[in-house]
Amino acid sequence: MSENSESKKLQQYLSSRRSFLKKAGLLSGAGLILPAGLTSASGHSADAAPGSASAAIAGNGNTPGSAGRMVRIRGKVTSQDGGIQGVAVTDGLRITETDSGGAYELVSDGRRPFVYISIPAGYRIPTNPTGTARFYHKIEPGSNGEMTASFELESDPADRDNHRFLLLADPQTENEYEVERFHSETVPDIQKLIRNSGDDVPLFGMGCGDIMFDNLELFPEYEKAVKKTGIPFFQVLGNHDILFDVRSTEASYEVFKEYFGPAYYSFSIGEVHYVVLNNIFWYGAGYVGYLDKDQLDWLEADLARIEPGKTVIVAMHIPAESKQYSRFDDDSPSPRLSVSNRHELYRILEPYNAHILSAHTHESEHVFEGGVHEHIHGTVCGAWWTGPICFDGTPNGYGVYEVRGSELRWHYKSTGYDSDHQIKVYKRGADPEAPGEILANVWDWDPEWKVYWYENGTRRGRMARRRGYDPLAVELFDGPDKPERRTWVNAVPTDHMFYAPVPENGRDVVVEAVSRHGKTYSARID
Repeated sequence: MSENSESKKLQQYLSSRRSFLKKAGLLSGAGLILPAGLTSASGHSADAAPGSASAAIAGNGNTPGSAGRMVRIRGKVTSQDGGIQGVAVTDGLRITETDSGGAYELVSDGRRPFVYISIPAGYRIPTNPTGTARFYHKIEPGSNGEMTASFELESDPADRDNHRFLLLADPQTENEYEVERFHSETVPDIQKLIRNSGDDVPLFGMGCGDIMFDNLELFPEYEKAVKKTGIPFFQVLGNHDILFDVRSTEASYEVFKEYFGPAYYSFSIGEVHYVVLNNIFWYGAGYVGYLDKDQLDWLEADLARIEPGKTVIVAMHIPAESKQYSRFDDDSPSPRLSVSNRHELYRILEPYNAHILSAHTHESEHVFEGGVHEHIHGTVCGAWWTGPICFDGTPNGYGVYEVRGSELRWHYKSTGYDSDHQIKVYKRGADPEAPGEILANVWDWDPEWKVYWYENGTRRGRMARRRGYDPLAVELFDGPDKPERRTWVNAVPTDHMFYAPVPENGRDVVVEAVSRHGKTYSARID
């Protein structure tokens, strides 16, 4: 198919989707969304047939006067230059846009906790005093069922078409020891990176879930860390950031929401549209990766405002699909390590240049499924703060992303190392299954990378990628009493190990890796 016909197809798809969403009451132009069955501003009822799609979506199964009674919210979105037109305002299901004066009106189901905006490009990220992003108000109507919620943004003079962001997967602190390591190892590393990046490159951060390890009383320690970095941070909800002794999955998110606001939302910076999703479904005896209907409906409405072909970055905690299952010779992904309805997400993302950024598995992986490039990150805590690495040998660390217009570049930043630390090389025989070979762990590898080995300054050839175990992970984690702090941690097989046969008398052996972005990294045997 030609580029022109493909573009036409995407435009037709988006147009039909916008039409459906408007009819369903999920998306409006500037002004008020009037769900079916709700009394309008003029006092007349806009009735929908019982059981119709619009009634089900708009009413959400509630009638005025019930626990989910409707709330009318009015307000403005402004900057120092006056009202801002075209800003998306939402309650997490319905979306409206501000008019030419920055005003909006939204009718919400009173059970929805927040009214919030999708921060538009060209404005600074508003923050709480702690540095976490602030783009929401609690829905707290008066006795008349109405409330006012306005948002003030600051125009950003910086050119944010080029910007950077950090992705922190699984800080996962449970106690004072782990909090201290987070503050003394990760935070100074981030501060140093920020100092070295210069003031001319705008920068923000994202905490990609499992901010805590069940101990939600420690959220303020994460906030202290964010404040020390000096950059605004968005947060993703993880399976260890929830309450467990509750009656529903919705109730499990309450503490996270108290600190950080909505569990799913969007914002735009430069040419890129960002979406944060909540894919944690708690069912009382455990969790699975799942995106509920309200969230998928909201996402479809949110992206209907974005031109096909644009870069869309989706951050969520559980991967859409980790390939760990295949490395353990299982037939299908675990519902705890993947999103069970991921194909619905892929379908919604299909018109865009989409990347998914996820965490959760404590290992590094790049997955290409459903037309999407998914980046699964090594973690800040490694293997739950048991040592300096994750299950697969990826060092404790975080993702660093650089956006140039609509192009995305990235690398993994190992805590305590410079950004060129991308390879760990092991001596000949470090893998007992390959006694005559050296091996190298290239943790941020994807299929566009090339890995070579050199001897005495001469390139000997490409290294062979094979499934294997990182020798340091085996040394630190495998055994009945290892590791001391978390005896349930074990090394896992990974697909980013590389092998090469080296003579027993081989000298000055170097491994070189060339990334998909043309950056060359090298390392010698320790």
